[in-house]
Amino acid sequence: MASSSHPRPSNTFSSLSKRWREDLRLMRDRANSFTINSLPSTTFDDVDFVKNLRPKLSEFPKRTPKSSIRINLSAIRDAIVSEVEEDMDGILGFGEGNKRFSCSEFWNGDEQCYTDWEPIQAFKKQFRKNTEFLEKLKLSLKSMCQEPQDSKEVRPLDASELLAYFVRQSGPFLDQLGVKRDICDKIVEGLYSKRKNKQLLHSFSAEESSVLGNGNVNDELDLRIASVLQSTGHRYDGGFWTDQAKHDLSDNQRHVAIVTTASLPWMTGTSVNPLFRAAYLSQSSKQKVTLVIPWLCRSDQERVYPSNISFTSPEEQEVYIRNWLEERIGFEAVFKISFYPAKFSKERRSIIAAGDISQFIPSRDADIAILEEPEHLNWYHHGKNWTKKFNHVIGVVHTNYLEYIKREKNGALQAFFVKHINNWVTRAYCHKVIRLSSATQDLPKSVICNVHGVSPKFLKIGEKIDADRELGQKPFTKGAYFLGKMVWAKGYKELISLLAKHKNDLDGFKLDVFGNGEDANEVQSTAKSLDLNINFQKGRDHAENSLHGYKVFINPSVSDVLCTATAEALAMGKFVVCADHPSNEFFRSFPNCLTYKTSEDFVAKVKEALENEPRLLTPEQRYQLSWDAATQRFMEYSELDRVVNGENSAAKSNNSGKLIRNSLSMPNLTELVDGGLAFAHYCITGNEFLRLCTGAIPGTRDYNKQHCEDLQLSPPQVENPIYGW
Repeated sequence: MASSSHPRPSNTFSSLSKRWREDLRLMRDRANSFTINSLPSTTFDDVDFVKNLRPKLSEFPKRTPKSSIRINLSAIRDAIVSEVEEDMDGILGFGEGNKRFSCSEFWNGDEQCYTDWEPIQAFKKQFRKNTEFLEKLKLSLKSMCQEPQDSKEVRPLDASELLAYFVRQSGPFLDQLGVKRDICDKIVEGLYSKRKNKQLLHSFSAEESSVLGNGNVNDELDLRIASVLQSTGHRYDGGFWTDQAKHDLSDNQRHVAIVTTASLPWMTGTSVNPLFRAAYLSQSSKQKVTLVIPWLCRSDQERVYPSNISFTSPEEQEVYIRNWLEERIGFEAVFKISFYPAKFSKERRSIIAAGDISQFIPSRDADIAILEEPEHLNWYHHGKNWTKKFNHVIGVVHTNYLEYIKREKNGALQAFFVKHINNWVTRAYCHKVIRLSSATQDLPKSVICNVHGVSPKFLKIGEKIDADRELGQKPFTKGAYFLGKMVWAKGYKELISLLAKHKNDLDGFKLDVFGNGEDANEVQSTAKSLDLNINFQKGRDHAENSLHGYKVFINPSVSDVLCTATAEALAMGKFVVCADHPSNEFFRSFPNCLTYKTSEDFVAKVKEALENEPRLLTPEQRYQLSWDAATQRFMEYSELDRVVNGENSAAKSNNSGKLIRNSLSMPNLTELVDGGLAFAHYCITGNEFLRLCTGAIPGTRDYNKQHCEDLQLSPPQVENPIYGW
């Protein structure tokens, strides 16, 4: 039988109802003749009588061939039997709470409650659906006959748009050829403006009009391309070099790995600042933090670490680092410290990794990577692509390597090659690059922001000095000083030149210099030969009590990216005399920072600082120098806040509010180029001869036996077996 049911003719219902009412009356009379207690003695005649209540097929009218009524007799039979059995239960006293029901409660005249039957309900429901379907069909037919007022069809790309997109995506090649980014942007804007001019002559769809706004040209072009590709149903899932299957977070907590090129007790910016960054990032419950630092063998430790400090195990060095940090931040920082094998290069005066650093970060923690000095870390990197293993890779540029290299023999030629190598590795291995100041080279994917702060210890020293000054005391009892690593590139050359040129103008001026370094003997002998009034002393911590009484900090360096000592001196409430240089741009807003442009201006600023008292810092100025503010700036400019909060920076919305995901809508030629550059770099750094030709330390493609013993590592041949040997 068909599953659908339709109402039966009314005369059929009338005949059936009369018969059933008579049968039920007879059944009621029989039921009155016995009680519940007499049920066991009842014969099966009553049961047979109830079974005879089932309607006969002959009583239903036969369906003619032209009739569209289809009756589900099995459903009707079951419904009738269930109704009769319920009536029997009520008559015999089996209702709810043993309440007796009379037939008058179920029957009310000739029109019965059969309209509540399941077949009738199904028919009404199906009839309503058919009615709605007919109404929709009628409306669709009307709409087909009429011209649509607003077409939502997205127009295809024209030649100017395709050419503009090609030029913009060819940025990596043009940049390597020396074509500046500004020129590419102007070309793209000129080509795309033709499209916007056509908008005045032709009527576009509502979708296109929302995409073509008045915002950034690159964003408008991205949205335009994405809307066209989405209208065609195209979806880009990655290419030959790219891998869309990133690390999956199972615990809904982000993992941040901070990789740096130096560690305490070497007092350098790349060891101190990443340590503070790890401590302050770990304060948030949204992410777990791991600080990845180099481990040097005993022989290299003696060359690098001051005061003959050395460690026999990584655990011993970790205890030293945590104790040093806890004394300066005033709170317990919960983060993990991991070590990777490295060697010290005496020629480059820096630490170079031995082997693949990324292998020392477990895959379960490979989520967000912060590469402190990304160019330095990746010069000889031979391992996994950072951007392929991690979801988001941020590079923080600390050092102006080009300025240092230019001071060496054949420096101009070396700087030319290093500049392009730095562009190469940062483009290939980073999603975002932060430059502390504009003193560094213009790297791909980079923004400029000071994301460093000063230790809370220096701010407390400044607050105490300001409190003493308000009480009428004179905390500054000494004159001027300079503190920094004693190498020529750290400002010593400029300092000696200025003092020698204006020795007569600064008659009676005395300067105390604190520092250790490879050029200490040469610097001191040069100053002595020029008969300069400079008192050289060993290097010490800037927060020592012996340095609190100095009023003026002099820093003539033009090789720094952002001098940490300058920020610390300002935090302690001192005057700072520094060069008018991009590296000092962040400090110009502070009233105690005195910048000079010429040597004569230098003399005037020094005299001004010695003759006056520094101004008191405002709470806002103190906050700008703190690591809390620096961390907030870092989260914003690195787009880490969006990543941690689960926002997709690649998704953009048009003016109508519709979200368009570029990364999933269209192939990105920039990512394709970056992947190719990373693969080429991997091939080159895998050749030992090419590594040595570019100045790599011999044997740094893999870690050595001593590293295996110190860090309890498996031999490189086991980690990367060479089959057939």
